[in-house]
Amino acid sequence: MPEKDIETLFNEAYEKASAMQKALPPDVMLRIYAYYKQATQGDIRFKNWPEMDLRSAFKMNAWMQVRHLSADEAKKMYIETINSLIK
Repeated sequence: MPEKDIETLFNEAYEKASAMQKALPPDVMLRIYAYYKQATQGDIRFKNWPEMDLRSAFKMNAWMQVRHLSADEAKKMYIETINSLIK
């Protein structure tokens, strides 16, 4: 059986994350958010950032912390994080 490619695994992890029923701690949610954004949109762009309320500032900070990752690295981290939460 052939190995699944990164896109398939990423999409499966996204589906698993979307179906999660349990509440996750805020730091875990921010990490998941940051990996997802880096994987799908690349480096953060400050020009397009909405109003800077506290929630947005935390999200922006989390995304900035993973800006060194490539899209594939961010996808792998996202997949690993989601799979570790399901276990």
